[in-house]
Amino acid sequence: MFAVQKAYYRTYQFVMGIGMNFLPWIEPDIIAGADSIKKLPEVIRKKGIGSVLVVTDQVLMGIHLLDSLFAALDAAGIKYALYDKVQPNPTIENIEAALKVYQGSRCQAIIAFGGGSPMDCAKATAARVARPSRPVASMRGLFKVILPSLKMGSLLPPIIFAVPTTAGTGSETTIAAVVSNPETHEKYPITDPAIRPRYAVLDPVLTVGLPPHITATTGMDAFTHAVESYINRFYGNAETLKKALLAVRMIYTYVEKAYKDGNDLDARGQMLLAAHYAGFAFTRGAVGYVHGIGHNLGGMYGVPHGLAMPVILPHVLEWYGETVHKPLAELAEIIGVAKSGMSPAEKAGAFIEAVKALNGRMNIPSTFDCIKDQDIPTIAERALMECNPMYPVPKLMDRDACMKLIKSLKA
Repeated sequence: MFAVQKAYYRTYQFVMGIGMNFLPWIEPDIIAGADSIKKLPEVIRKKGIGSVLVVTDQVLMGIHLLDSLFAALDAAGIKYALYDKVQPNPTIENIEAALKVYQGSRCQAIIAFGGGSPMDCAKATAARVARPSRPVASMRGLFKVILPSLKMGSLLPPIIFAVPTTAGTGSETTIAAVVSNPETHEKYPITDPAIRPRYAVLDPVLTVGLPPHITATTGMDAFTHAVESYINRFYGNAETLKKALLAVRMIYTYVEKAYKDGNDLDARGQMLLAAHYAGFAFTRGAVGYVHGIGHNLGGMYGVPHGLAMPVILPHVLEWYGETVHKPLAELAEIIGVAKSGMSPAEKAGAFIEAVKALNGRMNIPSTFDCIKDQDIPTIAERALMECNPMYPVPKLMDRDACMKLIKSLKA
């Protein structure tokens, strides 16, 4: 039976890969450099926008990281409303609350300020602004925002100005927003070009206060984006492969430097740019089973996404086996761990071991202590529901293989 499913999955992915050539893949305009956040209000004003919703979380508000943005907005005469209740895994309730603030304050655009969670909340809120009659759950999956627009002639989502404060998710350049449903313990993506931010502010000063552990895990989240997009099939093109290679090399070079010295503005800036490149790469090239399993560990147990990615990545790469020897050998050469005379398999193994060692040097664990045996079938089922047929992974996984891999992640 799985042979028939595999044939369907590969056919779906092949056709999707062809169709992607006809989609617009426009990168956000970048505003970069130290204190570049202060330039954003003038860009907003020139767009004729007089009122914005700022979506963030209470942690960033508590450390006053948004003060310079608020001061610049005031100086530019731009009104702003604030939604700062975003949870680490943004929920449908968060999105609906942000929508209420947006509508009640008659906002015209959204500023997403923070890590992946505020970004995801802002994107899903923008989708709800344009589709007020469509519940969040009905936009789960691919093209559920833009297609109703084409059918009904309704509005496109408002412009999103993205300000990442972690160098990890690359969400400022992606077309996906991940949503959590606490009632069902599900976590799933809304994926649509219509919710991609139009502008990205890459200001390394905003990431200086990031704790070492968060620097490490968010950085390895971006690393996972780049690796999964590089080893995938069908979807990528020359530009996504180039950006993925750049991101892998830059993150391997700079993430540990930023982890050890949070005040290193050069390392912080390079990590922001690398995460941006990785986000661009996986937006076209897609992710894979690392993300599918990680999303559902987050939904089931609240495992932070950035932590899930580096823990799961080596396990999945090893499971792929010989199907990824060639691309991983190329990545091993890019980061400088391949030695003369090594076979592709040996180079691939050296790459995986280098990832494990990097994780270890940054105190990232290799397993999880939260996984319960009775939950493994549900986690596997939901992970495969997300991944198949959507992600063009190097090797297709069935339920038994997925359950076995999840069990290997258990401490």
